[in-house]
Amino acid sequence: MTLIWSDEFTTNGLPDPRKWAYDTERNRWGWYNNEKQYYAANRLENARIEDGRLLITARKERLSSAPDFGGQNYTSARLLTRGLASWTYGFFEIRAKMPCGAGTWPAIWTLGVGGANGMVWPNDGEIDIMEYVGSDPTHVFATVHNAKYNWNGGIPPTTLKALVPDACTAFHNYQLSWTADKIAIGVDDRIYFEYAKPQDNDPRAWPFDRPQYLLLNIAIGGDLGGVVDDTIFPAVMSVEHVRIYKYNKP
Repeated sequence: MTLIWSDEFTTNGLPDPRKWAYDTERNRWGWYNNEKQYYAANRLENARIEDGRLLITARKERLSSAPDFGGQNYTSARLLTRGLASWTYGFFEIRAKMPCGAGTWPAIWTLGVGGANGMVWPNDGEIDIMEYVGSDPTHVFATVHNAKYNWNGGIPPTTLKALVPDACTAFHNYQLSWTADKIAIGVDDRIYFEYAKPQDNDPRAWPFDRPQYLLLNIAIGGDLGGVVDDTIFPAVMSVEHVRIYKYNKP
C-alpha cells in the first residue's frame, strides 16, 4: 500500500483547513436521528489539536448567540473532508479513543460525494467504520448503508459489533479495507464485518465504486445515543492519526 493522505495532528490549534471542514448545515433545524447537539465551526472548545492529538469535544452549553442556533443544549463538532478530499477504494486507519459516558455517540464514517442521477443518501452509500454508544461502553459497531439496505424505507442494514472493553480509556486502530469487490471493517487488525459486492451488480446494493469523503464527529443523544448523562461533560473523542492508503496493483 502507498500512503496518499494523512493527518498526524502535529500543529496545535484549530484543525488544518486544508484537510478539514465543518458540517453545520442542520444546526438551525436540528440534526438527524433526533440528535441533541449544535455543531460548531472554528471553535477551539469543540475541535482543537493539542500535543499531537485532535480533540473533538462535546459540551453541555447553549450557543444562543450563534446566528444558526437551533435551541440545542449541547455543542460538539462534526469534521469532514467534503470538498477537500475523497477516495474510491483504499485502506483507512484512524487511531482514536472514544468519550466515556451515556448519551455520547461518536462516529468515524464515510459518505458518498453524491452527484447526478439521484445519488444522494442513501443511494450514494455510507460506510460506518466505527460507531460507539456510551451506554454500551465495551463495544464498537460497523454498518454499511445504501439504497437497498438502510433505515429509511429499505431493508434494515446489518450492524455488527466488536468487543473493545477499553474503547473509551485506550487508543485503538479503527480500520476499513475497501476494494472493488468487498468492504471489510476491523479494529486493531482484526476484521469483524464484511460486505461483498453482490454477484448481480445491483447498483442499489453497491454504490461503492464512487468517491466517499471522511467524517469524524460526536453526536449527543438521539435514536442511538439515547438518554444523556449530563454529568459526563466535557466528553472528548481523541484522535492520534488518520491515514489513508491506496492498494498498489501487483
